[in-house]
Amino acid sequence: MTELIASIAGPYLLVTGLGFLISGDFYRRMIAAQAVADPILINLSGAAHFIVGMVVLVNHVEASTVAEGLVTLVGAAAALKGASLILVPDYMMRSQQMGRKGIVVTGSAFLVAGAYLCYAGYL
Repeated sequence: MTELIASIAGPYLLVTGLGFLISGDFYRRMIAAQAVADPILINLSGAAHFIVGMVVLVNHVEASTVAEGLVTLVGAAAALKGASLILVPDYMMRSQQMGRKGIVVTGSAFLVAGAYLCYAGYL
């Protein structure tokens, strides 16, 4: 199951990391715009995050290897973000400011995690 989830989450994180690094200004604007986002979209985003995270966790809660731990962590992070968006949306939507350095760090972390999961999932 680790390889299956890694082969799905890896490319997503890889592409998202590249997006942060290539289009950093867009992602800074997107993060800052959360404070005025449509409440229905926030709830739908919470539902999507929660469902994806729970699907991962129901099928995979292992941490014997780095890949297993990372897959479990990705599932837990998605479920936690989704639950937070549903339970405390006003708190979660307060305008988050992220400078260029934060975008680069976040994008780099996503890129490394995505590359590792692609390696674990496809090789």
